[in-house]
Amino acid sequence: MKIIIADDSRMVRGIVEKIVGSIGFDAVHAANGKEAMDILRTEHQAIDLVLLDWNMPVLSGMDVIKKMQGEDQFKNIPVLMVSTESETQRIQEALNAGAKGYVTKPFTPEQLIGAIQNVLSIP
Repeated sequence: MKIIIADDSRMVRGIVEKIVGSIGFDAVHAANGKEAMDILRTEHQAIDLVLLDWNMPVLSGMDVIKKMQGEDQFKNIPVLMVSTESETQRIQEALNAGAKGYVTKPFTPEQLIGAIQNVLSIP
């Protein structure tokens, strides 16, 4: 299974890649929302999940969710927000926009794995 990790922090992308790799996922890195959309446009048939940071340059995570929901080939790819935005209103905004789950930073490997399994309905 293949995951896009969209976060403007190279360190966070590396940490997340190690965590998802430990449960058998391949990761593709995107440093901002535009890169995530570019990857989706070329590889959407191979992408099983998109992990999105909220605050990124060029296109924010929310912008990406809205673009994905507006295009038929992307709207069924699940999105998990992974962000420092922790206010209930912001979390609800992301879920209402189409995110299937939300993890706040900092997180433990177990929290991220649990959220991924929940979003993908993996026992």
